Amino acid sequence: MAELAERGPEAFPEVLRAHPESSLCWALLAEGALNAGTPDADVAAYAYARTGYHRGLDALRRAGWKGSGRVPWEHEPNRGFLRALWALTVAAQRIGDTTEQERCAQFLRDSSATGFEELSRARPLAG
Repeated sequence: MAELAERGPEAFPEVLRAHPESSLCWALLAEGALNAGTPDADVAAYAYARTGYHRGLDALRRAGWKGSGRVPWEHEPNRGFLRALWALTVAAQRIGDTTEQERCAQFLRDSSATGFEELSRARPLAG
């Protein structure tokens, strides 16, 4: 995030190439695609978010997480994973993958109630 802030948005592809393991970079790509609000962008958001979600799972497991339990929003390094998980929730809803949308929303609630509240307030699901 510091590198992005320092170098600006035009450097984003280069930053992502330097840090492909960063769930935050993938989450930011997914959020940008969701902001576009087109069907093609929603599909791209789904792919970006899924990549960020899996990169985040890898990082959590390397840190000793056993595949279930809390992933606190308050711990800043978790936010990329949690943001990717919420972006995946929103993108899944937009492309009509209800099962995935419900699974991801529940996973986020179970992982971090605070993260769920923060993220769903910032980007609510469509009614």
